Amino acid sequence: MSNIDPVLLLSALIVVSTPILLAAIGELVVERAGVLNLGVEGMMITGAVCGFVVATASGSPWLGFAGAALGAAALSMVFGVLTQVFLSNQVATGLALTLFGLGLSALLGQGYIGVKGPSVPDLYLPLLRDIPVLGPVLFRHDIIVYLALGIVAGVAWFLNRSRAGRVLRAVGENHDAAHALGYKVVRVRLMAIAFGGACAGLGGAYLSLVRVPQWTEGMTAGAGWIALAIVVFASWRPGRLVLGAWLFGGTTALQLALQASGGVQIPIEYLQMAPYLATILVLVILRTGRAPGSLGRSFHASS
Repeated sequence: MSNIDPVLLLSALIVVSTPILLAAIGELVVERAGVLNLGVEGMMITGAVCGFVVATASGSPWLGFAGAALGAAALSMVFGVLTQVFLSNQVATGLALTLFGLGLSALLGQGYIGVKGPSVPDLYLPLLRDIPVLGPVLFRHDIIVYLALGIVAGVAWFLNRSRAGRVLRAVGENHDAAHALGYKVVRVRLMAIAFGGACAGLGGAYLSLVRVPQWTEGMTAGAGWIALAIVVFASWRPGRLVLGAWLFGGTTALQLALQASGGVQIPIEYLQMAPYLATILVLVILRTGRAPGSLGRSFHASS
């Protein structure tokens, strides 16, 4: 443990948690609208391959992120149409979306394995980046890290301060009452699903363009499922969502640092399990808040 630099560890925590945070904040909006989309993993891996392909072809990582958001949002619309228009089961459709996304990404990424994508530069913040301890931890990251935190703050404001956010929450709590008041339940939910897909795509692209950075089949490695768990841990509140993402990011960064240091004689498989076990333990120990009243329920306009 003495070989691990705590400043570098905290800096790595921020980077590792960013894709989880992006996927989780998108899913939080979807669930607050009353929709349970278990296809986050599929959307993330689709975003990862779409972002990498577009970035490699164009030479621009920013176009890659845009392509990732659009690709994953388009995939989420398949889920949206099936569940909101044709009223298919949300759990089964979400699981199918994950399997479809994994297969589609493997197909699209066949010619890009081992290819190095364009680099994403850090956002240069003069003076702030030179502050002892805080500078390396908080102010030497790429712009997507700060965009993720900005999205969380924006969602918190949207849900609690804006009229549209209150409408979305009303749809999620009681879609029949919202429909009786004249709100377009299906439209609200489709927009929330598209937003969730775009955020998951950004999270996937962050993996393939920043953290690795290259395309590897199955590179999300369960990150989408962790994002789903963190939404429950956060009790569907954006502020607690950041803490959950940082918890998972911290345990992941720690296990990677322990592997690199070689100072702890623990089988690598146990270290790799640690972030997921920590997430499960937190969910078991801490009490979560009440889920949105209409979560996972199909809306019938005639009812």
